[in-house]
Amino acid sequence: MNRIARLSSRALIAVDGPDWRSFLQGLITQDVETVAPAEARFGALLTPQGRLLWDLFVVGRADGCWLDVAADARETILQRLAIYRLRAKVTLAADDAPAFAAFGANAPPGPDWLADPRLADLGWRGYGVAAAADATEADYEAHRLALGVPGPADWGSDRTYPIEANFDLLGGIDFKKGCFVGQETTSRMKRRGQVKSRMLPIVFDGPRPAPGAEVLVGELRAGEALSAADGRAMALLRLDRIEAGGLAVDGRPVRVERPAWFVQALGDKAA
Repeated sequence: MNRIARLSSRALIAVDGPDWRSFLQGLITQDVETVAPAEARFGALLTPQGRLLWDLFVVGRADGCWLDVAADARETILQRLAIYRLRAKVTLAADDAPAFAAFGANAPPGPDWLADPRLADLGWRGYGVAAAADATEADYEAHRLALGVPGPADWGSDRTYPIEANFDLLGGIDFKKGCFVGQETTSRMKRRGQVKSRMLPIVFDGPRPAPGAEVLVGELRAGEALSAADGRAMALLRLDRIEAGGLAVDGRPVRVERPAWFVQALGDKAA
């Protein structure tokens, strides 16, 4: 049976008008030219230097789309999009339809729920649906962390490259779509294999480390802890420093986990 959580941390922006597809196509990491009604795609808006500003989901509608974005950044995102609008025939407006997540079973709770485009095990997302929540957003975040999928609490704003946050492995970047803001740096990192750090879960005994706590291998810094629960945390890790093990946070030993989806996506490179 599914559990359903209201995602109060998320909010919607309605995008429509004759030019909505071409407008977004040149801005975000995801292809929107082919997104269909009742389809969700994962993506991001980057800085011109290729760093991650905000994640988003593009939710296709009959006459445009919704952008599912961080609620505390919606007004800022609207302002950023308006800067790029220029003469494009596109309308941008806040929409107060609620966002939900359903998780924990193998079938959606109803016909209006959309499969999470990042990973099937994450479940489904619902927008403006009639749903009764029986779980908290914290429950959903624990589900996400258990699957080893990074979230907004892990990448902040303007400090992380999307490939470091595994957007390329979770369907968040279309490398064939052509130009978008930050595309040059993103494509170069992928093409040249210049990915020195990635986000991976770490497991440990005891309470959660503080965000930013150093992950050490001996006296060398191997990364930093990010979002966490007791016994488990997401961490941004130097790939060349975690192979031999022997990692510690706050003097406690920790172990890196490589989720099945991560190993499958990277193949031999994940070893």
